[in-house]
Amino acid sequence: MRVIGGRLRGTRLQPLKGQALRPTLDRVRESLFNIVGAGIEGARVLDLFAGTGAVGIEALSRGASRVAFVEANARVRDLLHGNLEKCRLTFSGTEGSSNWTLLPVTARQALDRLQNQGEVFDWVYVDPPFDADLYTETLTGLAASGLLAERAEVVAEHFHKTALAENYGKLKKLQTRRTGDTCLSFFMLESLE
Repeated sequence: MRVIGGRLRGTRLQPLKGQALRPTLDRVRESLFNIVGAGIEGARVLDLFAGTGAVGIEALSRGASRVAFVEANARVRDLLHGNLEKCRLTFSGTEGSSNWTLLPVTARQALDRLQNQGEVFDWVYVDPPFDADLYTETLTGLAASGLLAERAEVVAEHFHKTALAENYGKLKKLQTRRTGDTCLSFFMLESLE
């Protein structure tokens, strides 16, 4: 597992051994960022169910202005923080820097906390455990939260046999792309016009 592009390209990230953690594969991240392209540059990114941090770190490597990582599992958070250190994105072991924060809460709690802080994101990555039924709760919560900028894009990673709805509140599915057993579904807020 490595950073695919940007200034950190080639940096190897550590996976969590012996856990049922399913990191986003290199080829899936490569496909994702090929689709997103330069749209990530300068973006404010929310990485829900961050795991190893590979997606958020990739976004920082490619020029995202800020990433909020959300990971509830303490052991996985330690690994994520280690990957941030390996990429030289930490300063003196801090839990954040000028361009990233790590929230030690569930996705649902993070949506509430970030909204209360007045945060707004341009790009959100949603990657819950494939066997957990968290897509509807998370995507509907995002749509209702006020955390999404006007042209925000939400990407949900899911197993190819898991069909996501066409709409979650105000979030409308634009497309789904498959890479191996993994699908990426892209959503945007419906236009008010």
